[in-house]
Amino acid sequence: MSNVVIVLFGEAGLDRSAQGVAGAGQTLSSSSGGQLIAVVVGPPQEGMVEGLSALVDRVLVARQEDLAEYQPGSVLQALVEICRPLDAAAVLLGSDVYSQELTPRLAHRLGGSSVADAAQVEWVDGSVRATRSAYGGKAVAVYELKRSPAVIWVRSRAIDPAAETGATAEVSEVAVTLEELRLRIIERRAAEQEGVRLEDAQLIVSGGRGLGGAEPFEELQKLASAIGAEMGASRAACDSGWVPPTWQVGQTGKKVAPELYLAIAISGASQHLLGMGDSKTIAAINTDPDAPIFKHCSFGIVEDYKNVVGPLTEKLAELRK
Repeated sequence: MSNVVIVLFGEAGLDRSAQGVAGAGQTLSSSSGGQLIAVVVGPPQEGMVEGLSALVDRVLVARQEDLAEYQPGSVLQALVEICRPLDAAAVLLGSDVYSQELTPRLAHRLGGSSVADAAQVEWVDGSVRATRSAYGGKAVAVYELKRSPAVIWVRSRAIDPAAETGATAEVSEVAVTLEELRLRIIERRAAEQEGVRLEDAQLIVSGGRGLGGAEPFEELQKLASAIGAEMGASRAACDSGWVPPTWQVGQTGKKVAPELYLAIAISGASQHLLGMGDSKTIAAINTDPDAPIFKHCSFGIVEDYKNVVGPLTEKLAELRK
């Protein structure tokens, strides 16, 4: 029996997401026993395979030309062919959009079961258990997956990164047989990306509906620049057109886990908390002392943001110098 971690199209290299998936795999394998196998599909960035080989027991790489770009049908076929003979108790994927699309389909093809957005996976009494948020973050649900393999996409950035094993894993190239696709992606349009991706950011300054418009976000950007943070926002701010939709944090936006999340004029609806609840430290500024966000933060200021953001920006800029 083995446990498998999937890394798709590793253009970002051995990033925080890939390390988190490997960390979840290590936790599972330490309890269930057996090998931890990493499967890399698509051309990995230089050094990525070598980095993975220090975290797992075995690495399988499928980098053939037909897998040079993401086509759901091709990648699904490759994963089924590679994973089927591995006798896996669990197959773990990250929280990228590719993995979210493939997880239930892969579970069906392998005759297993699946869970999405797991914050924790563990081996209990011969079965895989996955823990995830439910009801918009108001409750926690624990699922026991009886049918193997358990195919799960995990909230990888919320899981501790994998530790090096002290050994170097065997690395093998694998070739897969791919059938002609009925459905093919023919065009992609990438959004412009400035700075660090929100999912990888260590510091985030985020604004909400309480700011009242687009102009106050300029003040928040000065604060973010003062501490080297990235900008985020609530769904209400994005839906109002004040900021780009790529800034949205929440259940239907980005799920982040920075070292510091500073929520300004954000009330703390459950959908928003689901996207940033894994932050290591949460701080908030809000005029409402009963705002739900204060129940989840380590530091809070009950005050109009206009009276706080300017002085705070000046002080932090001074300290950073």
